Amino acid sequence: MKRAFMAAVLLLLTACSPASTYVKGEVVSCKTISQDQTFIGGIQMDCLDRSKGARLGALRGPMVVNVWGSWCGPCKKEIPVLRAFHDKAQGKVQLIGVDVEEANFDDGRTFVERNGITWPNLYDPDGRSREYFGLGVPVTWFIAANGSVAYKHVGIIKDLEEIVSLTEKYLGVQL
Repeated sequence: MKRAFMAAVLLLLTACSPASTYVKGEVVSCKTISQDQTFIGGIQMDCLDRSKGARLGALRGPMVVNVWGSWCGPCKKEIPVLRAFHDKAQGKVQLIGVDVEEANFDDGRTFVERNGITWPNLYDPDGRSREYFGLGVPVTWFIAANGSVAYKHVGIIKDLEEIVSLTEKYLGVQL
């Protein structure tokens, strides 16, 4: 009788617990990153999948580029917003990430997989991209079709409404 009571209590407690928010991510190829193939010079970044990535100056939008690091607390907080944006913007605006100043590929790859990231990510182990993106993370760049920087957002993007509004305002894409 006592066991049956305990089993019922455990069942009730687990039934009332919140649903898991875990979403499995995957390290995605950077082959889909929109870039000017004739662009020469600039900073070449590898892809987090260990393949050739992209030249930063060759990026062409409409594109949102989020610069992050697995060691960055605020970067972790904005991942759910970026996931929702990626789902909403697919086919209209490309989302890519730039993983900066990681000790090795595996730290970034693990972060991607554990945080539900499913868009291409460039890898910058030594911070060379700082010449292009500047200091600080998280920082999110809005890249126009011609490759110009339409807007730079420093700090965390707090919700889906904010990133959609910035995208519509600076890239002229209705989501």
